[in-house]
Amino acid sequence: MASQVTFIGAGNMASAIFGGMIESGYPREAITATSPGDEHLAPLRSRYGIHTQTDNRAAIANADVVVLAVKPQVMQSVCTELHEVIQARKPLIVSVAAGLPAETLEHWLGGSLAVIRCMPNTPSLVGAGAAGLYANPRVSAAQRELATTLMQAVGLAEWVDDEAQLEAVTAIAGSAPAYFFLIFEALEAAGIRLGLPADTARRLAQQTAYGAALMAQQSDQSPDQLKRNVMSPGGTTERAIQVLEEAGLRQAFLDAADACAERAREMADELGKR
Repeated sequence: MASQVTFIGAGNMASAIFGGMIESGYPREAITATSPGDEHLAPLRSRYGIHTQTDNRAAIANADVVVLAVKPQVMQSVCTELHEVIQARKPLIVSVAAGLPAETLEHWLGGSLAVIRCMPNTPSLVGAGAAGLYANPRVSAAQRELATTLMQAVGLAEWVDDEAQLEAVTAIAGSAPAYFFLIFEALEAAGIRLGLPADTARRLAQQTAYGAALMAQQSDQSPDQLKRNVMSPGGTTERAIQVLEEAGLRQAFLDAADACAERAREMADELGKR
C-alpha cells in the first residue's frame, strides 16, 4: 500500500510535485493537499483527483509523509498549529521551504522527528527540476527512498550529507534558473543589435540552451571539452569565448554563487530566530 502523503500548502511547487507523482504512477487516492480556501482546492480536485482539505490538522491525521510547502514566513505558525497531531502521528516531515534549518523545523514541531529538507527549483513546474535533499539522523533508508521518489517525479534529486551544502545547492540550482534567464535576455538583446527580429533571437537563444544542456547530459565529456569541440582555432567561437573570459564571466559566476550562498545563510539565521 502506498504511503499517505499530505501537502500542507497547494501552491505551484506543491502541485508540481504531486502532479509529477501522479504522472509517474503514484496513486492519487494516497495524496492530500490543503489550502485555507476551497476555491483554490476545487480545481486541483478536478484536475488531479486528489483529496483536499481546508483543515491542516485533519489532513495529516493519517499521513505517513507531511510535505511542508508554505512560505517560510508563515512556517512557524503552521508548525505550531500542527504540533500536537504531528507528535501523535510521527510522520516523515519533508520541507520545501527555503532557508529553514531541519533543527528549527523539528523544534517547532515538538522534536524527535524524521525531517528532510528539500531545495527544489522552479523548472520543477515543467518536470525538469533539480533538487538537493538533506536528511536528519532520524530519517530511515526507506524514508529517504520515498523522498527520492517524490522529487524524482519532477526532475533530478541529489542528496547532500551536510545540511550546509544546501546553500551551494541554492547557489547552483535553486537560484540558478534566473542566471540562465539573464543569459537569454543578453543573447536576445545581442541578436536584436545584430539585426534579428526579437522573437527570432529569443527562440534561437532558448533552443540553443536546451540543445547545449541535452548534449552535456548525454555526453561523457566534460563541459570544458564540449566547449572546445565547438571552438575551431582562429574561428568565431574562439573569439567569442576569449571576450567572455577577458570580461571576467567565470569570476562573475563564482562571485554570484558566493553571494547567493551567503544570503541563504543570512536567511536561515533570520528565520530561525523568529
